[in-house]
Formats: sequence, C-alpha cells, structure tokens
Amino acid sequence: MTELAYTRCGSGTPLVLLHGLGSSRGAWDPVVPDLAERFDVIAVDLPGFGESAPLRAEPTPAALAAAVAHLLDALRIDTPHVAGNSLGGWVALELARLRPVASLALLSPAGLWRDRTPLYTVVSLRMMRWLIGHATGLLCRLVTYRVGRVLVLRQVHGRPARVDPAYARAGIRAFADAPGYEATLAATRTRHYRAAAPMDAPVTVAFGSRDRILLPSQAQNLGQLPPGTRVASLPGCGHVPMPDDPEGVVALVMRATARVSAA
Repeated sequence: MTELAYTRCGSGTPLVLLHGLGSSRGAWDPVVPDLAERFDVIAVDLPGFGESAPLRAEPTPAALAAAVAHLLDALRIDTPHVAGNSLGGWVALELARLRPVASLALLSPAGLWRDRTPLYTVVSLRMMRWLIGHATGLLCRLVTYRVGRVLVLRQVHGRPARVDPAYARAGIRAFADAPGYEATLAATRTRHYRAAAPMDAPVTVAFGSRDRILLPSQAQNLGQLPPGTRVASLPGCGHVPMPDDPEGVVALVMRATARVSAA
C-alpha cells in the first residue's frame, strides 16, 4: 500500500481534508489555521499527488479511498469528520463505504454526473494540464500580479484576484508535477459515484456559484447523494473555494460537523 504524505495540526476531534485532481494538501492552507483551533486536522496528499507516490493499481476513487483508509488505520483514527474538494469529495464518499466517518462535507465534489465524466469537464482539465505543463514558469510569474491572477486562475477560482500569489504558485507547480494526474483522470472518465447502502454519517454538499469546471446541468446531480443530504451554498466561489472565501468554507465545515451533535 502506498504511504501517504500528510500534515497534522490542532487538537480535538479528527478532521481529514482531501484535495482535488492535480492538487495537493496545500490547497487547504487558507482554512487549516482556523480549523485547527477546533479539530485535529489531517490534510492528506492523495496517491500520485503532492508528496505521495502513485498507486501501482488503477487509481479509481475507491482505490484512493482505500489508501486513505489505510493511513487512518495506521494513525489509529477511528471515526473522523471528512471534508473533500472535487475529486477529494468523491473519495470522501467512497471512504465512507469502507469505514465509519462522523460526517462528510463535500465542496464541489466530482462524480455526480449520470454516466461518464462530461466532455466539457474532461476538455477543461486536459487543457489546464497542457497549459500548466508547458508554461509553468510563465504562469508562476504572472500570478504575482492581480491581473495575472485573474487571467490564470479564473477557471478554478471565483475570486482569483484575492488568491495569495504564493498559494497560486504552489498550486500551479503541484498541478504541473503531479505524476498521478493522467492515470487518475482516465480512471474517473467512465465512472461516477453510485450510492449503495444507506450512510449513517450526515452529508453536506455545496458548489461554488462560479464553478467553471462542474457545470450544474452536467455534473451536479444531487439525487445520487444519500437521503438527508443537506445542500449548502458557496456564493462567489469557484471550483476550489478555499482561497475564494476561507471564512465561508470554515463555516460550512463547522455546520457539517455540528450535524453529528444535533442528530
């Protein structure tokens, strides 16, 4: 089993953070300090991303979830809260099949299409990968400037001018360097999330109102989620909402985790 890189900080009930395709655990940096005041935060690099080696097997969302479950077993974490963005949201749903979780907070989760990944989403992701792979240095220089961040980041972030330049550069490099990108994208191409047995953990889902990767008409089929799923909103946010509105994301995660005590 692939050993996963992770960062752990804070104290309290465990909260696992899972990033999206082409990203790394650093995607959660804008919200980790506030979350760590309330939780024992474990931000994970999924296999093939960040500092985690790729899987030898096909990196399906279920296989990625199994790697996360192995890490949690090694850390002796029994029933964590889990928050996932994009692919990380899909992995969070698969993780809940494998082991107990306290709650799920899904931020622009992937996998909620009816059949195959929508062509628009695939083309967007492939174009981003090609551009970042061929112009990493140039893009890293451009995001130093406000207008550059608007031009470079608007496909992913709803408020690109607000994104910290250092955060933007780290995200670009993570996207360019991810060895598991192509295999993971291919492994999700013909799959989607399929609800199975009833889920005990409360689920909260939210999409950014400016999500330009997962369009509402194609990739936000909420009927596939468990009964009782609570639908929230992330106004003004893009596909990766953490730097767009850190306070809003923290508040959403807090509401999602509070549903356990309210149940």
